[in-house]
Amino acid sequence: MKLTVFTPDATSSSEKEFSVPEFEGTKGQQALKEVIVAIAANRRQGTRSTKTRGEVSGGGKKPWRQKGTGRARHGSTRSPIWVGGGVAHGPKPQDYTKKINSKVKALAFSRQLFDRASAGEIAVIEEFVTTPAKTKVASEIINRIAPTGRVLLVDAPFAETTVLAARNLDRVSFQEASKLNAHDLAQYAKIVISAKALDAILARANGGNN
Repeated sequence: MKLTVFTPDATSSSEKEFSVPEFEGTKGQQALKEVIVAIAANRRQGTRSTKTRGEVSGGGKKPWRQKGTGRARHGSTRSPIWVGGGVAHGPKPQDYTKKINSKVKALAFSRQLFDRASAGEIAVIEEFVTTPAKTKVASEIINRIAPTGRVLLVDAPFAETTVLAARNLDRVSFQEASKLNAHDLAQYAKIVISAKALDAILARANGGNN
């Protein structure tokens, strides 16, 4: 598959052939859905919590006698219908973790890589060179490649000057090639990958470690 390759300053580009895995029909789409759902679920903290009537403080004494007052009967001020009482059926901490087979993750990653590359949403840059580390320089380079939308920069690893130059651009995010996953590939309008990082990514997608 052909991808657009930009020079370090993104002033010129050419097309080169890369060994991006190819798919036909819907193969891998179900795996992709499962992996994206699992990654999102695994990022949930699951720490929300409320107190039941047995956990809130107070309420040991019956607020008034059972009969003779004309008021409704109550046995505790911590009842859910009282202000300051416990919460009925409220949330409790829970684990949202979903386990995904490594082969399913590998298939999903390859499928997402193919889909984004086929749509022209992956660009290759020979290398990220931002010397000096100026945000203006990084902004100009990124705008030439992707004028609009959120952009994910992928390298293996990032030079410090690249991070310093681009970290203040609100539509730009970073990811190491070794940590790139199907969810990362799905949530950005444009993925800009260095040539070195693309070699590592294609090695994973074509049967390496996912």
